[in-house]
Amino acid sequence: MKNYITKKAIIVLSGGLDSCVTTAIARAEGYELALLHLNYGQRTEARELQAFNDIADFYDIGHRLVTDISYLAAIGGSSLTDKSMAVEEAEIDQARQAVPSTYVPFRNGNILSIAVSWAEVIHATDIFIGAVEEDSSGYPDCREIFYDKFNALLACGLPEGVRIQVGAPLIHLSKAQIVQRGIELGAPLHLTWSCYQGEAAACGICESCRLRLRGFEQAGVKDPIKYLIR
Repeated sequence: MKNYITKKAIIVLSGGLDSCVTTAIARAEGYELALLHLNYGQRTEARELQAFNDIADFYDIGHRLVTDISYLAAIGGSSLTDKSMAVEEAEIDQARQAVPSTYVPFRNGNILSIAVSWAEVIHATDIFIGAVEEDSSGYPDCREIFYDKFNALLACGLPEGVRIQVGAPLIHLSKAQIVQRGIELGAPLHLTWSCYQGEAAACGICESCRLRLRGFEQAGVKDPIKYLIR
């Protein structure tokens, strides 16, 4: 078995606020970074890919993997991939009664499986994902227990001598705290994209936009991206 580099990590970088700050955290901790981006037929696929490349260029990270998992769109079940379904404009301060339509069924499980496969090949020991539990949209695969169980699976599902762990450094932070952490680390928040449905400008009304805008407001900082509605 080859020796693994202790400080090499894969970052699941969607191009959004959370994954950008996760990238900044891993970089500050001294990891050699490889960036993973997934196109899965989402409404803002092209804009998210642009944000991914802009952030990667900002940090001068050449080790990138962009891959297609559009089978998630073929499977369906999410308003992010099925344009016949409306993207919800939820009230973010109201108690959620059900998982929103923007949830892509088991997306993070699919993404992390690809990340683990790549980690085995490039000898990375860590995978970081920008999942947030406390200020998320109620997605089941953004909960801490999901990552605990996934790591338990890795403990028995990898070749002998191989150690790979998934980390979610933002898991218990609010959006305001994430914005503050990103500013502290000099993360390029102006290059990120969070909107579920707009590409020329963020819509300002989908749940992702509202969570982001509230986070910047609570952090006392103006969101640097363009919105149709604020």
